[in-house]
Amino acid sequence: MADAAGSLDAESALSASLVGGNRIALLQGGDELFPAMIAAIADARHEVWLATYIFHDDGAARGVADALGAAARRGVSVRVVVDGFGTHGTLVRLRQWLAEPGIQLEVFRPLERWWSWFIPGQLRRMHQKLCVVDYACAFVGGINIIDDRNDLNHGRTALPRWDFAVALQGPLVRSVRASAQAIWTRAQLGHLWRDEVLALAASRRPVSEARRLIRRLRGRRPRQVPVNASRPVVAALLVRDNVSRRRTIERAYVQAIRGARRRVDIAVPYFYPGRAFRRSLRHAAQRGVQVRLLLQGKVDYRIAALAARALYAELRGHGVRIFEYTPAFLHAKVAVVDDDWATVGSSNIDPLSLLLNLEANVVVRDRGFTAELGQRFEAAFAVSTEVAGAPQRAGWRGRLERTVVAWLAAAYLRVAGITGRY
Repeated sequence: MADAAGSLDAESALSASLVGGNRIALLQGGDELFPAMIAAIADARHEVWLATYIFHDDGAARGVADALGAAARRGVSVRVVVDGFGTHGTLVRLRQWLAEPGIQLEVFRPLERWWSWFIPGQLRRMHQKLCVVDYACAFVGGINIIDDRNDLNHGRTALPRWDFAVALQGPLVRSVRASAQAIWTRAQLGHLWRDEVLALAASRRPVSEARRLIRRLRGRRPRQVPVNASRPVVAALLVRDNVSRRRTIERAYVQAIRGARRRVDIAVPYFYPGRAFRRSLRHAAQRGVQVRLLLQGKVDYRIAALAARALYAELRGHGVRIFEYTPAFLHAKVAVVDDDWATVGSSNIDPLSLLLNLEANVVVRDRGFTAELGQRFEAAFAVSTEVAGAPQRAGWRGRLERTVVAWLAAAYLRVAGITGRY
């Protein structure tokens, strides 16, 4: 009954978030995203909201920063929020770049003093990648503000990371704006909370002012447009937070996989899903659905690769096919299910993304978009290496590997304040 209830909750939550009348374009890598984003910012008349985990200090990032500065000088209100861990090493340079009076830069959970690392909740990071220009367009995906050929751990690479974002126009833009505003406000409140509390105490209407602040933190729910199959693309913005939308993205994935009839293709760099997610993949493969995972072959973090590979035997033993992408680093968080379900976003399929970080994915219910993303999958599978050989890793080494990874994941979650089964 618990699985059935979770399935119904996921289906109703996604249905409530779907809106029609959108135009959505798939963008591959920063080579396509950054010129589109810079052009949109150049046309901004009123406001720009930008949220990103990493805002680096290389040439690609400088181009975005210059566009934001030019917009501010034209009188456009520019609000930027970056993660205190992801952008820790470039904050000094970023503050210099974004020193225009019209730009308000906020840092989500900054780590500027040594004791900041020991504050509860620091393992819960802001991992979203959002940009909204006026109410005209928005960008959502997995691409940080950094050159795709610049890897922070391995230096320059010949080929760009395999990564994606989407450009949006239509009613869904309001949802993206509400999310960007909410995370920016939350970061601002993090260092101005004393001023906010004093202002509430001095207010003539403290209750109404408190409610107003809560609405800003949660993001106002935009007016929903009824789904109409005759209108352009139907899509939803799914946000994972640590308040009321804790498992929204995970449940949307599981619900789509449970309903799959023909194919499930998933690409993520960091893959260590919980029991319910793995069970949905196994059951789909067992009922004849083609289930393929595209994971890292060129590894950036060894512990992440070890975690994913600890699950290979279990999944392959039930018919799930696993490919490792080796031409370049894989950073995309994308999936297609059958012919009319696709998602692009920031959420990996691991404990950090599914239980801790603030994430944002767009789910698209459109055959044309799904077909286009499916073609990108096929091209990637063609240059990847399928994991072959016996699916079971026998002996004590395999059992020890799985035990160590499970223990490390459980310990990390407990430190972050997450208890119970994953």
